[in-house]
Amino acid sequence: MDAFYASAFARIRHASESTMISTGIPRFCLTALLFALTAISLAPKQVSAGEAPVQYMQRAANELLSAARSGTAYAFADVLNKHADQPSIGLYSLGSYAGNLSTGDRQPFYSGMIGFLARYGASQAPKYPVRSVTMVSQTKETRSGVYVDSVVTLNDGTTYDVRWWLIRRGGSYKVGDVSVLGFWGREQLKRLFEGYITENGGNPKALIVALNR
Repeated sequence: MDAFYASAFARIRHASESTMISTGIPRFCLTALLFALTAISLAPKQVSAGEAPVQYMQRAANELLSAARSGTAYAFADVLNKHADQPSIGLYSLGSYAGNLSTGDRQPFYSGMIGFLARYGASQAPKYPVRSVTMVSQTKETRSGVYVDSVVTLNDGTTYDVRWWLIRRGGSYKVGDVSVLGFWGREQLKRLFEGYITENGGNPKALIVALNR
């Protein structure tokens, strides 16, 4: 594992431990945020006629379980490249540096981001084996999207409330973010990416190079 990935994973562990101390929330929560982002858009491209968001996400969750059990970065990267709402996730994660990302650098950045999330997801999946994911409710859909609430049950019986943010893209949904106990995944990714750019001259290209090594 290269220096960037080792440093980023260490930051995640540190943030998780700090949160556990201050709030009592176990490390799983923050780890799950980035892990969940590696599989946020697993459902088929087309939405079945009349299908509600909660039904869509249940189908997606069923595929998520299969991907998680495969445990490979390739599997995670494949589904992300096909279905993730990369602009929503990527541009938000750059924070104050989003405006400095040139049009020509967007695709290399998205590609590197997918690789990062795929590798992290594959490394964490075996640590938190999931028994089931059950959708329980959804909010009213608005122009900004719709939220679907679910309960994730681990093999040891521990349960967590997870909220998914779905964005309608034409005749399909994509998932732009996921929250575990109120902690949003994009915000955690933003802390990592924005912090790395700040420490490396304030140029997003430094992050792009690191992500694509």
